Amino acid sequence: MVDSKTVMNQIQEFQLILHDIHAEGMVLGESFQVVAFIKTLPLAWKDFKNYLKHKRKKMKLEDLIVRLRIEEDNHQSEKKAGNYHQKAKANMVEQGLPYRGEPRGPDAKKTKGEDGKEQLKSTMTVP
Repeated sequence: MVDSKTVMNQIQEFQLILHDIHAEGMVLGESFQVVAFIKTLPLAWKDFKNYLKHKRKKMKLEDLIVRLRIEEDNHQSEKKAGNYHQKAKANMVEQGLPYRGEPRGPDAKKTKGEDGKEQLKSTMTVP
């Protein structure tokens, strides 16, 4: 499947091909048809595709088409809202935590502060 056409249009085309195959007298099992539909989903549907692959319960073709229709509506509404495939990512940085390891660098020394706790003190000389 391609991203330029809607998934439902592509499914209808796929169903026409399946109908032609049946008209020729060939039989394809329903589970094979379901797997073929899932396998050909576009790359943008990766998460939904993985969800369907890991589903343990047997799914009928009609059930799959209903789920695909719902998911396509969700994709279209997300595109209209402008947040299609955008995930929030943030890195948290904490400052002010005392260093508990060995001092680093050639001039680093451990000293006791006013409160009696060990603190890391480093001096830097500039030539």
